[in-house]
Amino acid sequence: MPPESVNLMRRCGMTTNAQTLPLSCHGLVPDTYVVSHTGSTATKPGAAAHKTAQNKIDKSSKLASTHTFYLFAIETAGTWHEMAIGLTQETGRHITTITEDTRETTFLFQHLTMALQRGNEVSFHNTMV
Repeated sequence: MPPESVNLMRRCGMTTNAQTLPLSCHGLVPDTYVVSHTGSTATKPGAAAHKTAQNKIDKSSKLASTHTFYLFAIETAGTWHEMAIGLTQETGRHITTITEDTRETTFLFQHLTMALQRGNEVSFHNTMV
């Protein structure tokens, strides 16, 4: 499995276009500071997330006919791709309807951001060892 991509495929019964399709979520964490991205990320925030997401969309184009497809791309510097923001907001709304706590979306963003920071810390620590 590639280090940047974790396929989180699961069946969830999400309704799209009056039919139930399995949900396919692909988590991507492109490195903002890798040489192949620094030219674009220096001038446009989120460029690495956008490029990585577009590459995954191109590779997975056949999947759209059989699955509801979501990309979840967050750069190591913390810039979120618009699909990641949308999915997190939608998930937070669903959690809020169950728990009736209007802070759920904020909590979800905070948890995901902390997970990214922990991953960055581990990566940084491993380069110093």
